[in-house]
Amino acid sequence: MKDLNDDKNLRDTETLLCHLGRAPAEHAGMVNVPIYRGSTIISETLEEWDDRNKDNPSYGRFGSPLSRALEAAICKLEGGFRSILFPSGQSACTHSLLACVKAGDAVLISDGVYAPVRAFADNVLSRLHIEVRYFCPTKPSELAAKISANTRAIYLESPSSMTFEVQDVPALAAIAHLSNALVIMDNTWATPLYFRPFEHGVDISIQAATKYIVGHSDALLGVATANEAAWAALKSTAHHFGEIGGPDDIYLALRGLRTLALRMKRHWENGVVLAQSLQTHPAVDRVLHPALPDDPGHVIWKRDFLGAGGLFGVVLKPMSRPQLSVLFRRLRIFGIGLSWGGYESLALLSEPPKRTETSLAFPGPLIRIHAGMENPSELIADMHNALNAAREAAGNGIVTREESELVSKCQIVS
Repeated sequence: MKDLNDDKNLRDTETLLCHLGRAPAEHAGMVNVPIYRGSTIISETLEEWDDRNKDNPSYGRFGSPLSRALEAAICKLEGGFRSILFPSGQSACTHSLLACVKAGDAVLISDGVYAPVRAFADNVLSRLHIEVRYFCPTKPSELAAKISANTRAIYLESPSSMTFEVQDVPALAAIAHLSNALVIMDNTWATPLYFRPFEHGVDISIQAATKYIVGHSDALLGVATANEAAWAALKSTAHHFGEIGGPDDIYLALRGLRTLALRMKRHWENGVVLAQSLQTHPAVDRVLHPALPDDPGHVIWKRDFLGAGGLFGVVLKPMSRPQLSVLFRRLRIFGIGLSWGGYESLALLSEPPKRTETSLAFPGPLIRIHAGMENPSELIADMHNALNAAREAAGNGIVTREESELVSKCQIVS
């Protein structure tokens, strides 16, 4: 079989996903790159040792043929210069920030950012004497007004975590680049299949590969892809901190990548159908999903994105804790758990996200839903039945200890 990794004629994404990172001739004809476990890598001669470099791994911490295969595949899909793996998505986010800023610099972060990244910025970057400020994700003019001479990075997540505002990434990137600031973006929701970050002005794109790339809820991994200008700093930071993904997780991510197009299509379709059905339910105040025509970010989503993930938010009308307990007890198909992006559907109760630059006026609880790959009619029936049961429980102030504990488990969102 020929090595098709550099074949310029392969442009179809589904074909690329089946062949990127593969080199059977280098691995005894194996279809999949095998798992490499090791720390020491032996050189045969002193001359070979002297010629070593970190682009060809000389130590386990600098990678393996397996990690390089996944990095090359994701880099090709993202459209960047080089990619590097991290042990989790959060690690990829934090080290991308650390690669761009130092003491005395400032970073501007979208107000709708993933909560653990916000916590890192507020508790770690600030301790390193890096100025952290936030801006409204839907107002490029606000970003322009807040950029200062020492701003070195802009951090985006589109759509926003939990509330799903779509950002005008090209406009925000243009403003950032006028001030020589780098643009970092968490692209996990759309994956490289549905949003091409480097075509829209991003300098470093992040994937929590734990989610859709792995796709089966059984591994933790992150990856950051940089353009040529940002690559040296990103690579250096990762190596200084000793960050590397585990070989088993890398193998699972590369295997998951092969079916990403098929799975994403199903997540997209199921998510939209489920979101549309929930718009009609009397217990629902609004649905937060940019692929819906009446969503405030739909125009930008349609312009810049090629598809949608299966993750979205549902704002309920006022509902008591006992009612919420009934709702989650009645769900049969939807699991209650952290993370998302696997084949299974999930529902999680969320506390109102922390915001400083935007106001959130939700009349009732916010539920984050991940539409998995089950039959969509069964997902709709399961969620509607649970909502109906919650409505019927209105006025019943009795809640068991088991129900109370179930609701409390839904408060931390990852």
